Amino acid sequence: MRDEFKLDVAGNRAARKWSRRELAGRFFWDLSRPLFAWSPRPFWGWRRAVLRLFGARIGREVHIYPTVRITIPWNLTIGDQSAVGDRAILYALGPISLGDRVTVSQGAHLCAGTHDYRDPTMPLEKRPIVIGSGAWICADAFIGPGVTVGASAIAGARSVVMKNVDEKTIVVGNPAKKVGLR
Repeated sequence: MRDEFKLDVAGNRAARKWSRRELAGRFFWDLSRPLFAWSPRPFWGWRRAVLRLFGARIGREVHIYPTVRITIPWNLTIGDQSAVGDRAILYALGPISLGDRVTVSQGAHLCAGTHDYRDPTMPLEKRPIVIGSGAWICADAFIGPGVTVGASAIAGARSVVMKNVDEKTIVVGNPAKKVGLR
């Protein structure tokens, strides 16, 4: 079985996944990370400004905690009055869009990147994540690449969401399953 499908590790590593401009942006974002991470917790406006400087589209009254990890800020859009809690990961290889009044709780992981395991070169896929207005991504939940969570939906604590969630739907578990409506 091992011989039927051989991964092309060298091909994957040699593949060009990022433009020079993107690589430079990631380099400078990494260098400036202390400006974001070392800011005191109530400096919401400062962190919004730093993210906007790197191309993120951030709405009004957005609260992003200093321990949030954001991979590529220019792939990030956050609507008004949204919040991203402590230690959340916004792995924005592809676009991540949060609507208005979205809550992403502590430790949640939004992962907008994966690899096509069916192709031996394992090409990088940068699939967008969309979180609708009023939705709540609870503590330690995982939202996978290409997933849309509808408006006012809830992904319960520690849920693993790999499929779209309809608006006002509550999902929990691994894999996430519908348990009710809001």
